[in-house]
Amino acid sequence: MIRVHVDLDLCQGFANCVMVAPDLVDLDANGKAVALRETFPDTDEGELREAAESCPAVAIRLERSAR
Repeated sequence: MIRVHVDLDLCQGFANCVMVAPDLVDLDANGKAVALRETFPDTDEGELREAAESCPAVAIRLERSAR
């Protein structure tokens, strides 16, 4: 499983992550990125990595989780 951590202090709401992974990431009411689930299956890793790498503010971090 993979957890997505968004540093809301760094996030500038560019939405690059949403363009790359619209089924996994969205913007909240404040225009900040949020993961749409608490954990994601390993099959989403490629798309999540691409979303994190697309962030110009480097606000998204992925973490492998045992659950």
